[in-house]
Amino acid sequence: MRKLLHVFYSGTVQGVGFRFTAEAIAVRLKVSGWVKNLSDGRVEINAEAQEESLKDFLDQINSAFNRHIQDVEVNWGPAKGEFKDFRIRF
Repeated sequence: MRKLLHVFYSGTVQGVGFRFTAEAIAVRLKVSGWVKNLSDGRVEINAEAQEESLKDFLDQINSAFNRHIQDVEVNWGPAKGEFKDFRIRF
């Protein structure tokens, strides 16, 4: 079942390649959506895919940046089909 994942990461998550790594993982796992830095120092991700792919996406991001992430806020919802690919938003 396709789901929507909305995540906020806090910690030292900007300036460490977080967005580019998230994009590479998303492309590899066929996850669509976007990632962007927020002015308050957090990183936000909005993504859609099969639930298992999204769980794998989260696991791989957490594994790659576990020493930089202090807190993760994860929200799940039904997919809306609004994304065609995965992009970095500026």
